Amino acid sequence: MIFGRSKSELPTPDAALPGREGRQFQVGGTHLVLGTPVETQVPEGYESAVFGLGCFWGEEKTFWEIPGVWSTSVGYAGGQTPNPTYEEVCTGRTGHAEVVRVIWDPAKLSFEKLLQVFWENHDPTQGMRQGNDRGTQYRSVILTTTPEQQQEAEESRERYQKRMTEAGYGEITTSIQPLERYYYAEDDHQQYLVKNPFGYCPLHATGVSYA
Repeated sequence: MIFGRSKSELPTPDAALPGREGRQFQVGGTHLVLGTPVETQVPEGYESAVFGLGCFWGEEKTFWEIPGVWSTSVGYAGGQTPNPTYEEVCTGRTGHAEVVRVIWDPAKLSFEKLLQVFWENHDPTQGMRQGNDRGTQYRSVILTTTPEQQQEAEESRERYQKRMTEAGYGEITTSIQPLERYYYAEDDHQQYLVKNPFGYCPLHATGVSYA
């Protein structure tokens, strides 16, 4: 418990950390695997979306391995505290989830394929946790950047719920909503498993197929 509340409860606006106006750290320049910018605008003709499915170190690797993905980065989104640090997010008092921002070429990769990867690589029924990682930062979220993505993501949740129910799982707790603000994480968290090849990388896939 922190200040009378659990790290598995989203903070109210008055209990959230105040944050700051500007970022207090550097973000990596070039993606160590893809060779593209880490901190970048979305190129013309490309798309982006943000996914939260547990600890972002391993999940970034999951997405950068998909053909058609142009760049990935890890960061914080879905909460209230502006320009948070990793340590602040870990307190549960920012409301942010650990997330992966994915930028891709729609001529080479569909959003549906990314949704399939998202659903199949974690357990979306666990609420404010993934495995032994507990807290609001580990919740399952999809943050969309277009109305079309929002609709497709909601439809995919309904489809995957049927699969999960058939497999004996409970209700999917994934939040799907338009992205309001994405905050990059610190440089040492970007492409973490390249910098730390034996780093912590839990697998929480259920084995339930999306297709």
